[in-house]
Amino acid sequence: MTARATAHAMRRRVATVTAGATLALTVSAGAAVAAAGPPMPEFRGRGLMHVFSTVDYRTRVDVTDVSGLKRHVLWPMSWKVCTQSPAAGKAIGDEGVRIGVVKHGEKCPTAVAR
Repeated sequence: MTARATAHAMRRRVATVTAGATLALTVSAGAAVAAAGPPMPEFRGRGLMHVFSTVDYRTRVDVTDVSGLKRHVLWPMSWKVCTQSPAAGKAIGDEGVRIGVVKHGEKCPTAVAR
């Protein structure tokens, strides 16, 4: 093999390694973004129906009556959001979202209204 052929082979090897490293970094960064999920909107003070129409249908949504009366939340249009987790702007992860609600016309409890 001549010196010229050896130099050409070395350049090809370096280019291949560089391209592979770039691809691996791109895939890793993309996976991290996908796992983090979209940012959580601000739902406090809005109707519960807005939560269901905003978040992705595959996102788990746990809803709890925070009035202290332990009522079942059956009709989303009758409830408003008092608490949410994760906080607005934080990424929605695989664990989904948790929403605390009271009936429309009721005040959010001060102990949970943050």
